Amino acid sequence: MLNTLRIASEQYHPDTGYDGFIGWVLNLMETIGEVGVGLAVFIETFIPPIPSEAVLPGAGFLAYDGRMNVWLAWLAATLGALIGAWVWYAIGAALGRNRTRALVGRIPLMEFEDFDKAEAFFIKWGGLAVLLGRCVPLVRSFISIPAGIEKMNFWKFTLYTTIGSGVWNAIWVGLGFAFGPAIKPVLEQWSGVLSNLVLVVIAVLVLWFVVVRLRKLMRQRRESDSTQTP
Repeated sequence: MLNTLRIASEQYHPDTGYDGFIGWVLNLMETIGEVGVGLAVFIETFIPPIPSEAVLPGAGFLAYDGRMNVWLAWLAATLGALIGAWVWYAIGAALGRNRTRALVGRIPLMEFEDFDKAEAFFIKWGGLAVLLGRCVPLVRSFISIPAGIEKMNFWKFTLYTTIGSGVWNAIWVGLGFAFGPAIKPVLEQWSGVLSNLVLVVIAVLVLWFVVVRLRKLMRQRRESDSTQTP
């Protein structure tokens, strides 16, 4: 994975002063535009290991640099989160608790525990969990499911999701925009070095997530086999 990312970044020859992987990502976001920001947030709804926090500050920086509209980036991100939430809400409402829980458990590297955490969060806080859950990693991806299962009022659900997602996205896009003056000279001088560091961090985080999940799945299978052995 690290080699793939490095090759992609080396193929990018920036004309904006940003080198390596960082330049490639910024160029990709600029090419796709604000719609790409919304798409990235939408994808995170179904693939939680891809954090929106890694995308939104970049959108804010591009807005500061005059290559993206900050308000449209924020709107696209919020719409992406809302549409993803609608999908999970509809799945929960249509399939019910047990079948939806089984579906989440079949998603690669996801666990039933991810569903259980979101459900417990919703049970504890009720409708407010939809609002607060947008700021909690993993929970924000699945908090819409128990809302759908419990048939929470759809328009109330939509309002809470929009507010929670809107505030969360505004924070991260705003950080990228606000720190643009400080980030730009650093990227212009050190983007190549920083790109290598980012690649290493991404590879380590992905590897850690995969290893932890696979070890847990293997342990659960061994325990299950031992209990079934006469």
